[in-house]
Amino acid sequence: MIRFVMFFALMCAAPAFAQQPPAGQDPQNTIYLETPHGRVVIKLRPDIAPKHAERIKLLAREKYYDNVPFHRVIDGFMAQTGDGQRGDGTGGSKYPDLPAEFSNVPFKRGVVGMARTQNPNSANSQFFIMFRETPSLNGQYTVVGEVVSGMEAIDKIKKGSQAQNGSVSNPDRIVKMQVAADAK
Repeated sequence: MIRFVMFFALMCAAPAFAQQPPAGQDPQNTIYLETPHGRVVIKLRPDIAPKHAERIKLLAREKYYDNVPFHRVIDGFMAQTGDGQRGDGTGGSKYPDLPAEFSNVPFKRGVVGMARTQNPNSANSQFFIMFRETPSLNGQYTVVGEVVSGMEAIDKIKKGSQAQNGSVSNPDRIVKMQVAADAK
């Protein structure tokens, strides 16, 4: 009987263990981004971009990012998503744009940056994940986080047309995005 109770307790606890962020990651500042190709774990950087990190968490908690397309994906450069309003890269959330929080963190493979217009203070909901190092972005865009696991899933995201500046027809979508502390 005791073995059965222990087995049952472990089976019930297994999903909770599966949702734990990687060792050393703060669950309040860790994002689970589920893609058709697997889970991506992102460490947010509130130490360098507090307003942007809070915005990503707010929108994730509102399920804003669920089913949002990777609308612009340029092979060897980056995969962009986060337009839950229009899905084509021209929309943003219901919240006001954010002031730039530029840092000296370089844009290298796995870095998550906030997309914006030519106005440095126009980031809102859209973000991109780097496929490779791109120094020309350094100090020009806000770094909001970095992929700590699952970059292979990002590598598999459907790429866009070079002729269309990375625009993707029938794009892959975020299945679900949530703050690790809220994961069930």
